[in-house]
Amino acid sequence: MGLLERLRKEWFILGIVMVIAVARLEPTVGVKGGPLKPEITITYIAVSAIFFNSGLSLKTEELTSALMHVRLHLFVQIFTLVFFPTAIWLFLQLLSITPINEWLLKGLQTVGCMPPPVSSAVILTKAVGGNEAAAIFNSAFGSFLLGSSSSVPFTSIFSQLFMTVVVPLIIGQIVRRYIKDWLERKKPPFGAISSCVLLMIIYTTFCDTFANPNIDLDKFSLIIIVLIIFSVQMSFMFLTFLFSTRNNSSFTPADTVAIIFCSTHKSLTLGIPMLKIVFAGYEHLSLISVPLLIYHPAQILLGSLLVPTIKSWMVSRQKAQKLTRQPKAPVKV
Repeated sequence: MGLLERLRKEWFILGIVMVIAVARLEPTVGVKGGPLKPEITITYIAVSAIFFNSGLSLKTEELTSALMHVRLHLFVQIFTLVFFPTAIWLFLQLLSITPINEWLLKGLQTVGCMPPPVSSAVILTKAVGGNEAAAIFNSAFGSFLLGSSSSVPFTSIFSQLFMTVVVPLIIGQIVRRYIKDWLERKKPPFGAISSCVLLMIIYTTFCDTFANPNIDLDKFSLIIIVLIIFSVQMSFMFLTFLFSTRNNSSFTPADTVAIIFCSTHKSLTLGIPMLKIVFAGYEHLSLISVPLLIYHPAQILLGSLLVPTIKSWMVSRQKAQKLTRQPKAPVKV
């Protein structure tokens, strides 16, 4: 394989390295309130583009089928909102005897209680080729469910989810009806488009990370928290993989991909307002926020790096299942 061909194949990984490097050099460009205005271009325009893209590329029957996949939805929501926070709480009982700052540990606990995001989990699932419709439903439903039961204003959460997820998805489905034949003939690169949007999200996320003074901790605490967060993410991704690929699980490889990302990702967009309300007046609010501020870019980075590996597994598993379903040729006597 030539160098140019290799670079073309690994363009997404190279893109991740590039946008992180650019964000590190000049983070003020992509921070909230900066020239790129990510609070508008990312929060509304980019996220809306993601779901319009999904509505355009997904067959209506796939969306309908995803809504009826109750077992998958229960798995994701129970893992996200019950197992995840419980496991983190038990883990923190062990960490409480260590010299790690107690407010950072409280921040880790709050991370476990957050719902999945409505952007990164969907984009990564789409990039792999997993059950995108199921990822859309669970990401939006998890945010809606936790947001409606928390102190965060319900109206603002509902309106934002509706305008950036539901409306673009419906518009995409309507447009698809009129250009369905053209889409099937031309096969636009929907996956590449979503990957480019993800690079934009990674860039602005790391701009916020590098420009945020709350991340300016002593190096020991910062390194320990980063290691814990990556360990938690890897462990839980592995757990969801094991649970969803058991012989009696009935989940397809595409379902497993959606489960892995939706069950382990946490929302920064909903998480920060929740922290500000729940811990209003706390002088240690900045420390409590640090684990979530680290978890968000870490989940995007780790998920993006694992896309080729997970995609390779899914494709090989689908091929193996297809071969086992083929009828055997009759034995000649």
